[in-house]
Amino acid sequence: MGTNFNEFYYKLPKTSSGYDTIWVIVDRLTKSAHFLSIKETDKMERLAKVYIKEVVSRHGVPISIISDRDSRFTSRFWQMLQGALGTRLDMNTTYHPQTDGQSERTIQTLEDMLRSCVIDFGNSWDTHLPLCEFSYNNSYHSSIKVAPFEALYGPKCRSPICWIEVGESQLTSPELIQETSDKIFKIKDRLQAACDRQKSYADVRRKPMEFQVGDKVMLKVSPWKGTIRFGKQGKLSP
Repeated sequence: MGTNFNEFYYKLPKTSSGYDTIWVIVDRLTKSAHFLSIKETDKMERLAKVYIKEVVSRHGVPISIISDRDSRFTSRFWQMLQGALGTRLDMNTTYHPQTDGQSERTIQTLEDMLRSCVIDFGNSWDTHLPLCEFSYNNSYHSSIKVAPFEALYGPKCRSPICWIEVGESQLTSPELIQETSDKIFKIKDRLQAACDRQKSYADVRRKPMEFQVGDKVMLKVSPWKGTIRFGKQGKLSP
């Protein structure tokens, strides 16, 4: 992974294993993601071990990490750990985003999809989270023109034909495979609904505009953001 994004989703229904939070890590280049079940009370030392196991052991050390100002990401331990690994830390804030619009839309789509899946699976959502990760990483992504799995590893993921397209299946198979297929269909439905919903939000303000190097444009900054939020010395203040 070159650059990845970190997000925590708190206050979820507590599972039988005590998990109530999802840690989402997304690679900015390939859009591949990891969904990790954790507890809100987990200390940074525990999360660091999960990070080494799930991210570093599979992909190596990222060049940089972009995250919000969660107290765990701003902790001295996390900063020292990433400094020792040689990873640059960047913080994403409301009016000084390090992310681009496309990446923000990806995060919002994931949040929308995960919310739906947590509602569907109730207190057992942690056991279905790997299927959510599989479904997302093997679904076509319009910005990279392939599925994240294929962008990351090269070849397409080998999986049952019935898992590729959402629809009715006529499988005659062991109960575990049938049950897993049913869950895959449901998750893919939720993912498609989330993508369509986020696209509809983006299309409202999207206009087909092209600019050439040297063109002058008007930059609109609302007085509330420019004056009250930042004060007279703030960035982009009037």
